[in-house]
Amino acid sequence: MAEPSLERGTYLVEGPAACGNCHTPKGPDGPLPDMYLAGMLVEKNDAFTAIASNITPGSRVADWSDQELARSIREGIRPDGSVIGPPMPIGLYRGLSDDDLMSMVMYLRQVPAVENDPGTSVYNIPLPPAYGPPIETVAAVPEGVTVEYGAYLAGPVAHCLECHTTFGPTGPMFETHLGAGGFEFHGPWGTTVAPNITPTGLGDYTDDELAGMIQGMRPNGDRMLPPMPYAELANATDDDVAAVILYLRSLPALPDGG
Repeated sequence: MAEPSLERGTYLVEGPAACGNCHTPKGPDGPLPDMYLAGMLVEKNDAFTAIASNITPGSRVADWSDQELARSIREGIRPDGSVIGPPMPIGLYRGLSDDDLMSMVMYLRQVPAVENDPGTSVYNIPLPPAYGPPIETVAAVPEGVTVEYGAYLAGPVAHCLECHTTFGPTGPMFETHLGAGGFEFHGPWGTTVAPNITPTGLGDYTDDELAGMIQGMRPNGDRMLPPMPYAELANATDDDVAAVILYLRSLPALPDGG
C-alpha cells in the first residue's frame, strides 16, 4: 500500500497536478523567478475575479494544520469555513486519494516561502455551502497503464476533464458532455478553445501523437498554445501519459461541445 511521500508530492505538484500553472505569477516570458506558487490572478469575467492564493509557507497557509490545508485542497473549504470558488476544480479534487493528498501537502510545506499578497477573489455568482458531504477517506488507485488509473489521473489529479468538458450555466456538464470540449480561454496568446478529447476528437491521432500533444507539441511540430500546463505535463512519466490516453479512448464518443 502506498504511503505519503515527498517524492510523490513533488512528482504530482510539479508534474501532472500542475499546481503552478494557476498559482505561480507569470510574465510575458513565463513564470516569474522566485515566485513559485506565490499566487496570481487567474480569471476575470462578469461572473468572478478569481485569484489563486499564495500557497507557499510565506502565506496564511503556514498557520493551517496539515489536515486544514488538505481539506482546502480536496473539499474547497478553508479553516474559517469559507468556500473556495471556481476555477479551482474541487468537484474533481474530491477524488484525490488520502496518500496523494497528503503527499502534496508534504511538498507544499517545504517549498521556499514567498511573501506575496495576490489579492482576494470576488464572486458575483452564488457559491455552494460545500461541494458535497465531508470526505472521510479516499483509497489509492493502483498505478499502472489501465483505464482506471488513467481516469484517476485525468480527473482528480490533472483535472483534464474540468477544462475539456462542455460548460453549462453552473460549470462543466460532466454527466452529459464529458470531454466534449468547447470552452474558450482568453489570454495574451489570443483565444484557445478546449478541444473534444473523446474518441470523436482523438480518432485521427496515434497514441504517440497524442502523447506529444499532451506534452505540448503538435504532430506537425508546432507548439501547442496555453493554458494547458505543458511544462509540468512534460514531467509526467510515459506510463502515466499512456494511462490517460487509454482512458480517453474509452470515453463515449460525443459531438463537439460549445
